[in-house]
Amino acid sequence: MNTPAVIAAVAQIAVALAFLSIPLLRHRFGPAAKAAAVTELKRQGVRPEVLDENGLRFDASGHEWWAPGSFAAVNLAVAALNLAGNSWGTTLTWVFSSIAFLANIAILHSQLGAAKSVTAAFRRKGDPELVRIDVPAFLKAAEGAFPAWTRTLQNVRHAFVFAGSALAVTAITLV
Repeated sequence: MNTPAVIAAVAQIAVALAFLSIPLLRHRFGPAAKAAAVTELKRQGVRPEVLDENGLRFDASGHEWWAPGSFAAVNLAVAALNLAGNSWGTTLTWVFSSIAFLANIAILHSQLGAAKSVTAAFRRKGDPELVRIDVPAFLKAAEGAFPAWTRTLQNVRHAFVFAGSALAVTAITLV
């Protein structure tokens, strides 16, 4: 078995697990986050139903699951090709590890500007109730329902995706 291909595969498996970590966290704590967000909306005098009416969720449904789940599945499939010594593993590692690296930049950017992007999204929806929401307080309430170690998990996840994707591409160049 080719050592660089094995290194790439191990890195891809780590990236896959990293992509699954946040949806699993959201699945476990999303209902509590929604309850906290509802409480905050009531405090602000906004009908809580506005969340459901506009498809706003805190769990791991919809794109919160299928996007990271797809990245995980692709990484696992390409890792399997690398472990099997299939030449497609090299090509697909270049493609998908690069995409995972770039997608993680977009994810990090969206997390860093969450209040601004949620405020803009609420404006785009055109719902006058959404526009009235104090978004920083709303997000703080929802985030407070997640465990204290959530931010650490997010940072570790980013590190694994960045480092794992870069390591997979670097290792595969040595095949």
